[in-house]
Amino acid sequence: MRKFIFTLAALAVMTTACTTKQQTTGIDLANLDTTVVPQNDFYQFACGGWMANNPLTPEYSRFGSFDKLGLNNLEQVNGLIQEIAEKNHPQGSIAQKIGDMYNMAMDTARRDQEGIEPVRQTLEEIKNISSRDELSRVLGAAMDFQLWAMYVDADAMNSSMNIMNEYQAGFSLGEKEYYIDEDEHTRSIRDAYVKYVEKMFSLFGFDNAAEKAQTILRLETRLAKAAYSNVELRDPQANYNKMSIAELQELVPQVDWKVYFEALGVELDSISIGQIPHLQEAGKMLAEEPLEDLKTLFSWQVIEGAASYLTTEIYMTSFDFYGKVLSGREEPSPLWKRAVGIVNGTLGEAVGQMYVKKYFPEENKARMLALVKNLQKALGIRIENLAWMSDETKAKALEKLNAITIKIGYPDTWRDYTALDINPEDTYYANLERAAKFEQDYSLSFLGKPVDKTKWYMTPQTVNAYYNPSSNEICFPAGILQYPFFDMAADDAFNYGAIGVVIGHEMTHGFDDQGCQFDKDGNMVNWWTAEDKAAFDARTKVMEEAFNKIEVAPGVHANGAFTLGENIADHGGLQVSYLAFTLNEEYKPEAERLQTRDGFTPAQRFFLAYANVWAGNIRPEEILNRTKSDPHSLGRWRVNGALPQINAWYEAWNVTEESPMYIKPEERVSIW
Repeated sequence: MRKFIFTLAALAVMTTACTTKQQTTGIDLANLDTTVVPQNDFYQFACGGWMANNPLTPEYSRFGSFDKLGLNNLEQVNGLIQEIAEKNHPQGSIAQKIGDMYNMAMDTARRDQEGIEPVRQTLEEIKNISSRDELSRVLGAAMDFQLWAMYVDADAMNSSMNIMNEYQAGFSLGEKEYYIDEDEHTRSIRDAYVKYVEKMFSLFGFDNAAEKAQTILRLETRLAKAAYSNVELRDPQANYNKMSIAELQELVPQVDWKVYFEALGVELDSISIGQIPHLQEAGKMLAEEPLEDLKTLFSWQVIEGAASYLTTEIYMTSFDFYGKVLSGREEPSPLWKRAVGIVNGTLGEAVGQMYVKKYFPEENKARMLALVKNLQKALGIRIENLAWMSDETKAKALEKLNAITIKIGYPDTWRDYTALDINPEDTYYANLERAAKFEQDYSLSFLGKPVDKTKWYMTPQTVNAYYNPSSNEICFPAGILQYPFFDMAADDAFNYGAIGVVIGHEMTHGFDDQGCQFDKDGNMVNWWTAEDKAAFDARTKVMEEAFNKIEVAPGVHANGAFTLGENIADHGGLQVSYLAFTLNEEYKPEAERLQTRDGFTPAQRFFLAYANVWAGNIRPEEILNRTKSDPHSLGRWRVNGALPQINAWYEAWNVTEESPMYIKPEERVSIW
């Protein structure tokens, strides 16, 4: 399932009009690599010390500033959960559910003893499917296997109402490129995948495991070839195809959709199909492929879905492929981290309520709101001054900007987990199945109802942030509102360079190549003149082509079209936050602008703080993996690819034509 929510993973609270003389710079000089000339490689200069001081451990394929803060949050949450898990609590209470879920996640000895028994019944049910006539009902009722995904979300053309949405699924490697690309690395991934599938089928007691592995690759490749690429998935118009159920029946006649939705437990008269070619191909597969092969695929999806929650041997077999082969990790995360992740995944807001009570001061919310308003004002100024945009479109853009909803810290109303049954007498897997059904029922409960504008799409303890175009909202969970994104003791140069850019980033998502297709109310409606949209597209094309030129690994280039939205948001975030910073009263006097602290001017510290947000180390395998799968550019290029497009960076660091990072002014990106 893919929802058009744009994330960054960065944010924090921030004060304004700080008195520089009473505050630190926030810059840790140990993060720098002063052997490097900043004008030659700004990322290495700003982050080289951090990278040397934070080498990759066997657990990680990538470890950066975000991950370091995430680890700190995880330890805080683990402390809260452990305190609960060590005591007995009344059955049905939130404490009982959190404690028992955590304890079951930690109990590998019990899982090793149970073996594959927790999934045996589901596998037997698949084995007993005797005819194609059963498939519509079986697929509607199943949570463990699907050829497509269904979820409830706002109608893109009527954002005040929820609708059923369909999304491509059914291929375990996730990205279609893994099935179709023919470079040596991708072929080696496919070969390793087939061996992994074969071993897993053997562990689950299936005969002819090698033959079944080839069947899986063949069927998943068929689905993947019909699927949209990651670039095609970025087109909101192409991924919205609203139709009646009668029209759906005509589009994909191989499925009895009335039976399917009855088994799913819903009534509906319309649906938005995400990727029509994929769904049609899935329908054809149901009619054309041997029933035994389809059952093999369903069995594989059950095995895959259960692999992390059964025996140690099964878990490690899965890790050996997804962890080692795909991303280069050497060891899995410690068990306690995985256990906290499970509790966060099943009772996230309940944990979040405890987290904010202990770790998020209430006054931070008000201060954060003030900072967001400053950035909102700065973006408005930049929109008003755009030379390439007409007054007519500017008015619409400003209207949308002023209508943005701001969510900070935590939701006003917490989720009710009363209906979630966590029972330690059952297997770990059975409890996770009930948790999945609880989430499915929660999602389906919104079908056909008005959109709940208070709903959050991240838990408060999450180290991230997002923009949601269907509700025109920006959200900054409490978990991200900490150093290195915000430092209460640091001056404005630091905080505007770090958290300020992140705020600007999320705001700019409302005006990137996807967000710009939604109006102030979150409806997918064109508010541009034809001339202005053409000018916008021409300017974003410069951004796309600039990132296409970046070589992320020998012979492998960044995908400028795939990462375009995030790169636009980074660019806008830098421009908007820098303007907001320069409008600060304490920055205006020339003496303040030229004053150095820790050896750097305020403008230089702004860009150092920004770069430090993206400090990190990454394995070669993960570079290749993320280039295929991540719409965000790699950390190095969110600095060295972004800053050469920013005029203020040249001025702050005296970057001249002799610098290898220099781009001619007329060739630089200029959008928001």
